[in-house]
Amino acid sequence: MLQVETIMQSLTITLYPTSISPPSLDLFPLRQITASVLYPPTAGYNRRGMASRGDSVSFKSLAARQTSISSDDDGYCTLVDFAGNGGGGREGTTVGDDLVVLLYHLQHACKRIASLVASPFNSSLGKLSVNSSTGSDRDAPKPLDIVSNDIILSSLRNSGKVAVMASEEDDSPTWIKDDGPYVVVVDPLDGSRNIDASIPTGTIFGIYSRLVELDHLPVEEKAELNSLQRGNRLVASGYVLYSSATILCVTLGSGTHAFTLDHSTGEFVLTHPNIKIPTRGQIYSVNDARYFDWPEGLRKYIDTVRQGKGQNPKKYSARYICSLVADLHRTLLYGGVAMNPRDHLRLVYEGNPLAYLVEQAGGQASDGKREILSIQPVKLHQRLPLFLGSVEDVTELESYGDVQQTVNPGYEV
Repeated sequence: MLQVETIMQSLTITLYPTSISPPSLDLFPLRQITASVLYPPTAGYNRRGMASRGDSVSFKSLAARQTSISSDDDGYCTLVDFAGNGGGGREGTTVGDDLVVLLYHLQHACKRIASLVASPFNSSLGKLSVNSSTGSDRDAPKPLDIVSNDIILSSLRNSGKVAVMASEEDDSPTWIKDDGPYVVVVDPLDGSRNIDASIPTGTIFGIYSRLVELDHLPVEEKAELNSLQRGNRLVASGYVLYSSATILCVTLGSGTHAFTLDHSTGEFVLTHPNIKIPTRGQIYSVNDARYFDWPEGLRKYIDTVRQGKGQNPKKYSARYICSLVADLHRTLLYGGVAMNPRDHLRLVYEGNPLAYLVEQAGGQASDGKREILSIQPVKLHQRLPLFLGSVEDVTELESYGDVQQTVNPGYEV
């Protein structure tokens, strides 16, 4: 760890001004979301001005000013604006100040991770390894995972709105604040083992309300039980894709929406409002190299759809990045199904948050037999197969019956 700390201490990121104008984006004016909004912080805005530990002040009172947007205003909608004005819900609905503050700090952490992932110094970090008991050597946390985990934990502490954080990188949850209203589960840096090849990576998160009925229990017990809530109790979930663009895709319970990081302002800007996954796609995403290890039902399904002999007469194409967030992001936009048929992906940190996001976009999430959000977690690092995508595609796949891979010859789970 000393080597990791030395590298991190020497990490310096310099921003160079450029005379090149940014490309024109299809941004969505605030007036399309609501008539009354908050102005985003200016370049000199002090982040510590946000509501922090113990603050009970309204989020709106922390904004620089509040105003009504006239019909000729061409302003755009940031993530904080969007959440502060209902999060995509019907007029008159509210997300709540506490959740808005939490999202502010969470997005700040993801901006720091995006900078770290894009840094020329991450190659040295990625080649180091850290001992852990949470998974196989193949999935053993790398320093980039640990650094990302620390960044998120620090931001959640600073928000003052989180009781407990459970992370894929930790053996047990971290209790943060007795009266924090929320519980956060997170995979800090999914796909980090591919980072040396510049393959897209991502952060996955889910937010629950703290179970106040457990407050009387010992800290370790209530921390674990709060983290083992069913996915259908999620308040919000999302992912951040670190790729050619940094995209934060989130649901606050009223649809699925994506925001793209504008590097000129440092803001996540609404670019994909109310995403609706097509009811059927023409793409499947899975590791075809494991074909001969698959059960008969899964092999039959893949053989059928790529020959155009399934319920969709068109031949399906395979697209597989081996990065869960990237494969799902494409599936959300184009339809189809992204899957891992093995007991490999973690229900708490990956399955539930992504399933909630997909269902809010009109899609379906299954382990091959059951709806993901209906499964009661019994262990923090519980693994399961995962099938995410278009309703008709996932339903057709399930109809083949035997689609869960239960044997793994020649490689580790």
